[in-house]
Amino acid sequence: MPSTNSRRKGRQRPVRRPASGSSRRRSKPRSLYSWLFRKLPGWAWLIGGGLIVGAYVWAFYYFFVSPFGFRWRALYGDASYPEGYEIHGIDISHHQGEIDWEVLRNNGMIDKYPVRFVMIKATEGASNLDRRFKENFHQAREYGFVRGAYHFWSTTSSGRAQAEYFLSNVQLEEGDLPPVLDVERKPKTQTTEEFKESVLTWLRLVERHYGVKPIIYTYYKFKMAYLSDSVFDAYPYWIAHYYVDKVEYKGKWKFWQHTDCGRLPGIKGYVDFDIYNGSYYDLLRLTIGNQDDEEDDSWYD
Repeated sequence: MPSTNSRRKGRQRPVRRPASGSSRRRSKPRSLYSWLFRKLPGWAWLIGGGLIVGAYVWAFYYFFVSPFGFRWRALYGDASYPEGYEIHGIDISHHQGEIDWEVLRNNGMIDKYPVRFVMIKATEGASNLDRRFKENFHQAREYGFVRGAYHFWSTTSSGRAQAEYFLSNVQLEEGDLPPVLDVERKPKTQTTEEFKESVLTWLRLVERHYGVKPIIYTYYKFKMAYLSDSVFDAYPYWIAHYYVDKVEYKGKWKFWQHTDCGRLPGIKGYVDFDIYNGSYYDLLRLTIGNQDDEEDDSWYD
């Protein structure tokens, strides 16, 4: 008969080993976030959060607002109507799609005034014709609007090449507004003087062809930075300046594009609203074939 000690030894419980990968004594490694949260003081988190928010704001402005700063829709509210102006118009391109010109003529009112003139995008650079230009240009005259055509400046083509392309695609007639140069960017590869000379090349070639001084369209800060020389002041100025009660530019100007979130019957989506700085008679005097050598009284400060 086995001894008591032998029986006890035979009944000893087997040693239980912990399951693979687990240990009561081994704690999980802390994450980097947890370590930072415990180590960094509160003020450091505030500064870091502010930097992240600032980076997002800067990126949003740089990539979405800055390149189209003068064509940026208002975040809140509807289009405003500057007081003291009776001659209203719009500028359009293929972005407005197919326009119902009859509805626009019969029901298009801006601040209780009818739409009098329509500026139409024609060309861009030295190879891009707006796909709705010919239709829009024809219909604008058919429905009784004073019409104009504009060229959008490209930073990748010379002024001469762009002027020649515009002239080969746009046939302005008597009663049309002078040709428009929409210039909003300076090529990074050009000096300011080279850029000015390129712009002047376009203006002079187009002026020689039509016999009238083209209109310069740009926002006032760009004009002050690059087109403030007296030679440019000889050209009618169309200023882009949104969501303000009055134009801050101190020089003379003809047109003011005051919003890009206008709405009108016959046009789907948003459309730019413009005003003319003068009377309807003055507007007609500005058109091709109706200008004279006398000083134009419609130049107001």
